[in-house]
Amino acid sequence: MEQLTPALIADGVLCLLGTLLAAAVCSDLKSRRISNKLVLAGICAGCLLNIILPEGSGFLSALPGAAGIDGALAGLATGFCLMLPMYLLRALGAGDVKLMAMVGAFLGSDATLRVVLATFIAGGVLALVVAVSGHQLRRLADNLRTMLLASYFKLAMNEMPTMSAMPESAGKMPYAVAIAAGTLSCIAIRRSGIDLPWLAGALP
Repeated sequence: MEQLTPALIADGVLCLLGTLLAAAVCSDLKSRRISNKLVLAGICAGCLLNIILPEGSGFLSALPGAAGIDGALAGLATGFCLMLPMYLLRALGAGDVKLMAMVGAFLGSDATLRVVLATFIAGGVLALVVAVSGHQLRRLADNLRTMLLASYFKLAMNEMPTMSAMPESAGKMPYAVAIAAGTLSCIAIRRSGIDLPWLAGALP
């Protein structure tokens, strides 16, 4: 029987995180909502596992193991705070912000910084794929121009710019897909040992 090493324990935790993300993606695709119960259960699980499992520097670190309750709460706060501005700009839903906070509760603050960056990249790529598949590139460009002009005029009038819905959508993408893609990409990069300085080294 294979010895239960810290790396194997971390793999099990990351598999649980992947399962929760898959459930969130299914929910978002089906109903355009992410269950609060799912997110709350994930946050509780992430915090609990970081308390009871053998200590390390985080489940996605070079020294795999629990980061403790402080690390879990720091990751939760990092995920929440980095996504909150996008919610305030109406670019994301509240469920997306809470889902990233759940990821942070599992991974800690340093890994969550990388996940958020990877999520934004994945979101941009997936949005482009949605626009191309729907033959809506022109509409996407028109929406972007309208959004930038509206933001400029609101700033000129000392108002907070928002990303309100465009008159004609270029296609909608449930953002849980991008969060899952960004998280799983970071996990795969860490596990494969691929050296991507702009992602793995540029952030703490």
